[in-house]
Amino acid sequence: MSSLPEADAATRDYFVRWLERFSGYVRDVDYAAARPLFHPDVLAFGTHRDVIPGLAAWQATQWDNVWPKTSDFRFDAGAARVLVSADNTMATVVVPWTSTGYNKDGTTFDRPGRATMVFSKLDGAWLCTHSHMSLNRGVPQQSYA
Repeated sequence: MSSLPEADAATRDYFVRWLERFSGYVRDVDYAAARPLFHPDVLAFGTHRDVIPGLAAWQATQWDNVWPKTSDFRFDAGAARVLVSADNTMATVVVPWTSTGYNKDGTTFDRPGRATMVFSKLDGAWLCTHSHMSLNRGVPQQSYA
């Protein structure tokens, strides 16, 4: 059996920069800057909802419930795995992430998770068409910052 279709160094670097850019937007709660990274009809899963069809619904049901209530969001770029189709039109990124959550009393807790993101190259640009971001087992589902 052949190995996984790992991205070449330049493609991996592109997606690592994408992860760094997106995580900065999460930390800054900058929805406007983040939206162009995603297809408008993105399909997503998240902590607060199962299947979320479309970017507007994803923002309203997931981003609004998480981004302003957490801090320090970062992907572990060193642990990212980037797979690319042979025709270079689809890519999948599998990566852990960390953040800080807040209990009702203001104390903090570690809020690690993992993400799988699927990208399609459309008109020469990579857009995320599917995202599944979930907390690790045992991590509190709510943050109250």
